Amino acid sequence: MKLLLDQGLPRSAVAELTRLGFDAVHTGGLGLGTADDDDIIEYARSERRTIVTLDADFHALLALTNAASPSVVRVRVEGLRGVDLAALIDRVLAMCEADLVAGAMVTADEHSVRVRALPLVR
Repeated sequence: MKLLLDQGLPRSAVAELTRLGFDAVHTGGLGLGTADDDDIIEYARSERRTIVTLDADFHALLALTNAASPSVVRVRVEGLRGVDLAALIDRVLAMCEADLVAGAMVTADEHSVRVRALPLVR
């Protein structure tokens, strides 16, 4: 799975995710550190990457535009070190990789994972 980690998440998670077998990049390493959410969405869509973020705005933007992609994993745990974030993402992806490949909004914390298929049906 190809992942795009958003600002606010530790860049050190990229190396750990790569070690776990994921194709991971960070917005800061791509020159997207100050990019608008819309630009990050377009980049992720064009590269077929799942966005991993702390930001609820990505879910809102996908819902408002009735978008089918890109998939987004919102992490609802702040302050995780890179290795701990990578472990959480690894666990989430093991549970719902097929959903993310098909297009989904996922919200995850230490205890639960919620999945909503994209596009949202109104």
